[in-house]
Amino acid sequence: MTDQQPYELVRSYDNFEVRRYPEHLLAEVIVEGTFEDAGNRAFRYLFAYISGENQASQKVAMTAPVVQDASPEKISMTAPVLQQGVEVQGGDGGTPQFRVAFVLPEGFTIEDAPRPTNPKVHLRTVPESLAAVIRFNGRWSAVRYQQHLQSLKIALREAGLPSIGTPRFARFDPPFKPWWLRQNEIVLDLPEPDQEGAGYSSP
Repeated sequence: MTDQQPYELVRSYDNFEVRRYPEHLLAEVIVEGTFEDAGNRAFRYLFAYISGENQASQKVAMTAPVVQDASPEKISMTAPVLQQGVEVQGGDGGTPQFRVAFVLPEGFTIEDAPRPTNPKVHLRTVPESLAAVIRFNGRWSAVRYQQHLQSLKIALREAGLPSIGTPRFARFDPPFKPWWLRQNEIVLDLPEPDQEGAGYSSP
C-alpha cells in the first residue's frame, strides 16, 4: 500500500495532530467477530472488489489506511448506518459488528466508482472533516487501541479541544509485516472552528 490518503496538517501538538481530511470515498464491509479478527475477515471482500470484482471489472489502486470502526446495530444492504465507534458492541448485545473500509484513491466519487458485485461491499462518501489523530506502532489489539484512544482523549482535554462522533482505527500495513514495525493511527473527529469555540490554528 504505497499511496496514502491525503490530508492537510492544521496543527501539531506534543502527542497528536489536527488534520483536515478532504471528502473521500470508502468501499466498506460489515463483519462480525472480535476487534482483532475484523480486519482479516473483511479483507478478502474488499481486496476482491479492488481486484476487479465489480460491474466494470476494473482494478482499483489500494490506498492506506484500512479503516475500522464498529456498527452498533444491524445494517441493511441499502442503508448503511453512519454511526461509528470501536468501543460499541453489537446492537443486539451479541457478537460485535465492525465496519472495515478501504479508502479509494483521489478522484473517485460515488457516481463514477465501479459498483461492487458482492452485496456485502458498499460504497460510502465521507464529507470533509477535521480530526485529531494519534499515531502508534505495534500490534492490532483491542487493548492497545483502548490505551492509545484514552491517551488521545486526555491530550484533547488538556489542549482544551472538544471532540465529536466516535473514533476510527486506521492500519497502514499488511498483516505479514512484523508487528513491531506496523504503523497505526486513531482518528477522532473535531467540530469546525466556529462550533463550540474550537480553534486549531498554530499559536
